[in-house]
Amino acid sequence: MIDTLTTTLSAGTAIAYTDLHLSPILFHVGGFALRWYSLAYLAGILVGWWYLMRLLGQPGAPMAKRHADDLVFYATLGIILGGRLGYVLFYKPLDYLHHPVEIVRLWDGGMSFHGGVIGVSLGILWMARRHKLDWLRIHDYVACCAPFGLFFGRLANFVNSELWGGITHVPWAVRFCEAFDRAGRCVALGPPRHPSQLYEAFFEGTVLFLILAYAFWRTRARYKPGLLVGLFVLGYGVIRFGLEFIREPDAHLVHFAQATGLHMGQWLSLPMILGGLYLVLSAGRREGRVRPVSADEPADG
Repeated sequence: MIDTLTTTLSAGTAIAYTDLHLSPILFHVGGFALRWYSLAYLAGILVGWWYLMRLLGQPGAPMAKRHADDLVFYATLGIILGGRLGYVLFYKPLDYLHHPVEIVRLWDGGMSFHGGVIGVSLGILWMARRHKLDWLRIHDYVACCAPFGLFFGRLANFVNSELWGGITHVPWAVRFCEAFDRAGRCVALGPPRHPSQLYEAFFEGTVLFLILAYAFWRTRARYKPGLLVGLFVLGYGVIRFGLEFIREPDAHLVHFAQATGLHMGQWLSLPMILGGLYLVLSAGRREGRVRPVSADEPADG
């Protein structure tokens, strides 16, 4: 009875999603709905592209600027295909096994960051092999741009009222919408929860970007193949692993988390932590193999 009363009182002081006047849908045009989540992907790709061009303009670039178009194309394919297939395999394999046609229904949501990382890496490997470029150094430059996508993506998760945190009584708790109508209007609010999407936007987006920017612009990290991507992978893995403790597991994975003691996101982050640590610690041994190439020179000849 006391717990119920405490929850009720805290719910009255929490921020209501409806008071923020948010909706997952920006606007409707006939039967088409433009969603903020789609714009977040677009913003992440475009801003990342712009920043990549700035990085390639510095001495020691692993490729010429003319390769950037190919890189962005393959990276975008990797994000979409890898992110979707990763979600299917990691989070809902049985559901999609029984309803395989729903795999292509991207507009229904469901993307995995870990799957997106694998997809982007495969795209980079293909592009690097095609142009005879150093694939690991390209990973370094792409890693510096990745926090933009994470930042916008997590903000979109907040607007979508999804991937929220556990129940809490902190002053900034949010009562997220647990049900929307077809027009994107909220019809049911849940209990006060951590706005873990905003925590992730700050740490995965802002903090990781600042760490990588400092390493790129203020140190010789770009001349140590694997160091920048190692910092990104290690940093993301540690941040995601830690924040999962206050993030609510997906409804269909609650039993998995209880049975294994860790959330799915934490299990998927462990290989990233180990791989990132290896890349960081071994980067110095690869420094002698780098030949700085001007961004204005063809890097594949």
